[in-house]
Parts: sequence; structure tokens; C-alpha cells
Amino acid sequence: MASSTAPGRKHRFRGDRHLFSASDDTTMLNQLRATHAPDGRDIDVKPLLHIIEDIFYRAAPTVPGSTQGDQAHMDALDDKAFQAGYGELIELLAFTINKISNEIICKCSGSGDAHTTTLSIFNMVSSYSWDAKVVLALAAFATYYGDFWLIAQLYTVNSLAKSVAILKQLPEIMEHPDSLKPKFEAIGNLIRAMVNVTKCIVEFKELPPQYITADTPVYESADALIPTAAYWIIRSILACASQIAGLISMSNEYISSTTEAWELSSLAHKVSSIYEHLRKQLDLCYQHIDEKKHIEAYQLLIRTFETPHVDNMKILRLLIYYKDDQLPLWDGSGNKRVSIDVLRRRNVILLITDLHFSHEELSILDQMYQESRQHPARVESQYEVVWLPVVDKSSPWDDKKQEQFKTLQSVMPWYTVYHPSMIDPAVLRYIKEVWHFSKKPMLVVLDPQGRVTNPNALYMMWIWGSLAFPFTRTREEALWAEEKWRLDLLADAIEPMIFQWMQDQKYICMYGGEDLEWIQKFTAKLHNTAQAAQISLEMLYVGKSNLKEKIRKINDEITSQGLSHVLPDVTLVWYFWVRLESMWHSKVQQGKTVQDDPIMQEIVTMMSFDAGDQGWALISRGATEMTKAKGETIMMCLDKFEEWKEDVPVKGFVQAITDYLQRNQTPHHCNRLILPGTTGSVPDKVVCAECGRAMEKFIMYRCCTD
Repeated sequence: MASSTAPGRKHRFRGDRHLFSASDDTTMLNQLRATHAPDGRDIDVKPLLHIIEDIFYRAAPTVPGSTQGDQAHMDALDDKAFQAGYGELIELLAFTINKISNEIICKCSGSGDAHTTTLSIFNMVSSYSWDAKVVLALAAFATYYGDFWLIAQLYTVNSLAKSVAILKQLPEIMEHPDSLKPKFEAIGNLIRAMVNVTKCIVEFKELPPQYITADTPVYESADALIPTAAYWIIRSILACASQIAGLISMSNEYISSTTEAWELSSLAHKVSSIYEHLRKQLDLCYQHIDEKKHIEAYQLLIRTFETPHVDNMKILRLLIYYKDDQLPLWDGSGNKRVSIDVLRRRNVILLITDLHFSHEELSILDQMYQESRQHPARVESQYEVVWLPVVDKSSPWDDKKQEQFKTLQSVMPWYTVYHPSMIDPAVLRYIKEVWHFSKKPMLVVLDPQGRVTNPNALYMMWIWGSLAFPFTRTREEALWAEEKWRLDLLADAIEPMIFQWMQDQKYICMYGGEDLEWIQKFTAKLHNTAQAAQISLEMLYVGKSNLKEKIRKINDEITSQGLSHVLPDVTLVWYFWVRLESMWHSKVQQGKTVQDDPIMQEIVTMMSFDAGDQGWALISRGATEMTKAKGETIMMCLDKFEEWKEDVPVKGFVQAITDYLQRNQTPHHCNRLILPGTTGSVPDKVVCAECGRAMEKFIMYRCCTD
């Protein structure tokens, strides 16, 4: 047996035990660049890289009998390698690969200098690009490495392999797996590091030039790393090949040495460090590309919305990620995926919300949508709704978000995007910057040609439902022109019995607030007053906005004590108040104020009632005969019934109260008004609905007051 100190066996290349210093790196780079003279050929080396990966993965630096990679992964590599059309490529590059392979074998068989050999290989591939250089060198090593492992894996089952293995003393070597393990693990780690860096270099070559150019700073930073990365890949190839050569025809004494494993580990650490740095620079390049693509997509959206179209398909395909092999929409009524073509030349309402879409809003919209579908001949049914969820792309999509999305999607009867990932970040930016989405739901209306006819029809939907179709500004103005302040505008269909009470000429009292003690006193006092005035009265409690749980408890108390009627669902309480807010928004968008619009004055008065601390009441008969007051004022009026009861037979109950309140109006009062803070809708000046003076403005932040 040969001694472990035999010349040329323990260390194949001089210089492998140390890595270059910073000054040496500069010299090395200058020498390396001197070998680089590309002839302009553009070679797609990815098919060759797939074959190389397949060889490394199937060979697996392990002793016979150990578990190799899982079969599924190997099959996937195999498919990539042999379906990539490699034939002509291999024919073109085979000579160069064999030439490099011979150089590696020749230099590894005797002593030599690793740096000099590395430069020699770079001279062989001087006319190729950097990505082609490293892939060609890696292919040359893969043939050498694969040949060794092919014999090592087959010598126990194949006679030819057994004979070759005997000549190379492989059976003797493989009988000592414990001695081999550190070396094979070190080789395997270095190969993985080399492949990772090579993939990065190939990726860098494929960066789209239309989005990133050579003078882009992040590109320059990555480009500067490529020669160094290529050098250390080939340098590492030589180190690995040297270790394989050392195993062939070597004794067990040589195998027991771990010095070479340490050297390979040092190289693996350096190559891995290069990979991390190059990966970081590549990620910055991709970030730059994404930003460029984002700007391009955003500008395309702007231009497309400004351009007339025959139908709405081009617009919708920009808003919702579209590919020929995908069905981007989910049909909530049919429970199936569908093509975007189902929306062609249809009026489309884009429901835009985040994943915190409230039950109340969804419930009322669902009811309106279902009602519109019950009358297919009516014009208001000629629209489709599509939900576009606005999701923060900067945070990861996790199971919680997925569950929120699927829960909302499952209860929507209209169309929804199949998944939020089908909405491009540029579309989300457009929604926020052009359509001014900010947490609160929106209904953006597109006509059959894809034109935006209303950037937010939600207010119209809350006020008039599908009757507002086609939801244009012109339609909104026409609807308001037909309106005046009346009970059925205020109450809409929150309680169907109201219309029956009106038909029966009953007096109707709608009241609200959160003070149960006041409610008990007020309802008792009004019932007694109505009895004394000999009028037929019905009372309905409409609660207070943003107090869902408290209102539910008050409803239960009112019902159990038989104080008055209540709305059967707190969602209807929410709807009552959100309609008032919507009326205010709609009027503000039309430029109306309390000073010049009677309906606006009534809306603001009702909203100030809701914002106050005390209860309130509105008493009416018929559609337009109404009077209203805050809790203390109306209680004072009822307490003084003896002073105005004689007016009731002459003027009627409502007018008698109105006249009494006007005669006894105090100049001292304090009204509070909370306006919904939606961007672009809050006026600089708001006057008191009671006295006409400008109200003082404060800023309030509110979360949930329940």
C-alpha cells in the first residue's frame, strides 16, 4: 500500500489550502477579464444545466446503499433535462465540454497550480458569455463526476462496471464508508453551492433588457460580481475533481485523511457567501424590474380607461388577471369558475372592499341584488356585480386571510375574482389613487363599453337600491329632483308596517337613543298623551348608529316590556343610519348645503340627533307631515300638553307640537354633528340645522363604540 505521504496524492493542487486576499482578488480579476473575449453568440444553456443537475442529483455524493434523493424530484429533473430539446445544443458544445474535461483530468492526475489551471480553462471558453463559461465547465466536471459514480453504483450488479472498478480499486475504497463520509459530504455541499451560483448567473443573463439596462445601478452591482463568481465555481470544480482523482487507485491510508474535506468546506463557505451576495443583488434587480412593470401597467390602465372601446373586455382583462388557460371568475350562484367573457357588453358594478367587509353591508347588498333578479324584465336587473378584494400585497398571504376570503366569497351570490392574486398590484394602486378607495366599500360602475359612469355608486344603492340603475350622475340628479323630505324617503322599507300605518292615517313616532330609562319614560308619556289627544299612534325604535350590541339589548328590553315596535334585525338599524349618511354624501357631491337645500337641512338634523347624548323623536302623519325634537325638548312639550291640547282638534297633533316648540324655542342649545370621514366629502363649513350658524369643527377618531 502506498504511504499517506506519497507525493502528489495528499494534495493535488498547490494553493488549494488558502483563499485569495483582497489584493489577490484584484489581480485575479484583472487576469480573468484578460481572458474574456465574447464573440456575441447567444446560447441558451438552461437545457444543459438541467442535464447537469440531473447527473449531480442522481449520482448523489454518498456511499452505496445510502438513500438518494426522492424519486419525484429526480423524475422532475429528468423531465426538464430530456424535454428541453438539448440535441443540437450538445452537438454544438460537445467538443468544448470534452476539451475542458480532458484538461480537468490531466491537471488532477498530477501536481499543478489551481489558479493557473483555472485561467487555462477560462482561455478555452474565452469566446463565450459568463453564463456559458460556467455551465460548460460544470458540464465537463459532471461527466467526470458522473462516470465515477456510475461505476461506484453499478460494480456490484454489472460485470463490466465490476472489472473497471477493480482496476480503480473502488471496491476496496467503498468498504470504508465511515472514512468516506466527511469527504463525500464536503463534495456534495460544494457542488450544491456551485449549482446555486451558476443558476444565479444564468438568471442574471435572462433579465429582461426592456426593464433593466447595463447602466442601472443594481444591474451594475450584480454584473460586477459575475466574474468573481465564475472564477470560484471553476476553482471549486478543480478542487472537487482533485478529490475524486485522489480516490482512484489510492489506499485506505489516504482515505482516512480529513484535511481535504476541510479545504472543500472552506471553498463551499466562500462560494455560498458569493451566492448570498449575488442572490441579494439579483433580488434587487427583480425589485427594480417589478417597479418598472408596475409603472408600465399603471400607465397602461390610465391610458386604457381614457380610450374609447367597442366593449368592456380590454378594461376587465386589465383589472382581473387574465390568461387563455385560466377562468378568473367565480360564479357565486352557480358555484363554478367562469370566463371573464360572461361580462362582455354588460353593465358591470365592481364591488371593491378589503377582507373586513361587514355582515350588515353584505346582507343589505345581497338583499338588493336578489330583489333585482326577481324581475328579469326590469331594466335595473341588467347589471352584473363583481367583487374585487383589496389585499395588502406587502404582507404574506396566510391561512387566516385565505379563510377570510373564502368565507366572504362563499356567501356572495354574484361574481368574484377566483383569488386575490389575480388582481395586479398596479390595479390596486389605481383603485386607491384614482378611485380613492380607503377601507370603506365602493361600487364602481362600468358601462358596456368599460367606461366609468360612477366612481362610487354605493350611496345611490343605499338610498334607492336598484331603482338607481344605471347609477349615473344624471340619474342621481333626476332621482333627487323627484324627492322631497317625506317619511318613506327616511324609512324606506326598514319596516313594511310603516306603509300600512300611513295608509290607515295613523300617527307614527320614530325615535332613537341609547338611554333605556329615557326610552321607558318617553314611550309611556307619549302613549298617555296620544290617548288624551284621542289619536291612533304607532311607535318604532330605530336605535343609534355604531352600537350594534347595545341596541340589540335595548330592543330586547323594549320588546319584553311592550314599549313599542322595534326593527327585527339590528342590521336594519345600521341600514337606517347608513342611508342617512349616504343621503348626506350624495347631496354634498352635488354641492348642496344646509342653507340652500331643505332635504339637506333635514338630513343634518337627523344626523345631529344620532351624534348627541340624549334621545330624540320624530312624529308624523302621512308622508310629509312631520315634527321632530331632541329628547329633553320633546319631553318638555309632552309634559306641557295641557298648554297646547286645544290646538290638536284645530291644527292636528303634529302641527300643534310644531307650533308649541317654535313658541318655546330657547336660544341656548348645543348640537353635535358627526360626519362620516370619507375622502373628498367633508366640507370646510357646516352650519347648525337649528339656528343656521357655522358649527365649530373638531377632529374625532373612532374605532368601535360597541
